[in-house]
Amino acid sequence: MTPTPAIARSGVPRLGFNLDHVATLRNARGGTHPDPVRAAIMAAAAGADGITAHLREDRRHIGDDDLPRIMAATSLPLNLEMAATDEMASIAIRLAPHAVCIVPERRAERTTEGGLDVVRDIQWLPRIIGPLLDAGIRVSLFIGPDPRQIEAAVSVGAQVVELHTGAYADAGRDVEAELRRLTDGAAQAAGLGLEVHAGHGLTFDNVAPVAALPQIAELNIGHFLVGEAIFVGLECAIGKMRRLIAEARQAAVSS
Repeated sequence: MTPTPAIARSGVPRLGFNLDHVATLRNARGGTHPDPVRAAIMAAAAGADGITAHLREDRRHIGDDDLPRIMAATSLPLNLEMAATDEMASIAIRLAPHAVCIVPERRAERTTEGGLDVVRDIQWLPRIIGPLLDAGIRVSLFIGPDPRQIEAAVSVGAQVVELHTGAYADAGRDVEAELRRLTDGAAQAAGLGLEVHAGHGLTFDNVAPVAALPQIAELNIGHFLVGEAIFVGLECAIGKMRRLIAEARQAAVSS
């Protein structure tokens, strides 16, 4: 089994770069440009700790051929986001990425709109998770910071939960309440022995409070960084996010 990377930089959360929307831009015109493999190489040079890619059932961005090329181009661990289907599990087992993150998926959605309902699928998910674990692949579940979902994640055999930060990112005046939910969820998950990740909707402006949570081992960020790269370049965008994450955690430890 591939060893789990330690939390990077003396307790600072790892930064996983999601390059899906590099492929979205490529697919808008067809052809091969911009190539997500080039983005993966640049992300590694900029200090990202991992690469995240979502192979959707409708293949709207990352394609099957992209994944082995990404894995060959960089030594960064690949976190493969996927739906809980037999097809996707078979692909993951064949590729053997460092980790998979099981996410909900609907064809009509623009992006992942919420967390996985592990409570509803508690009988089904072990059928998908078991073979992945047997293949030496680390398994994460993308869920909201709901106590019932976190408990169910343990029951189905997940090793990691990635807390959906979309409600926090969109909370407006309710941001403190949503941050409290994330704080409580992270503490609960860690207390149950799960590694805790977070992601969705995080930007330069809102990442610090989440990065400061002591249980967070990894943040997965994509759409914002790809968009920011249009203006400042990918290495600059990733480098700034990397610094903001480190500063937030270090400030929390010092306070």
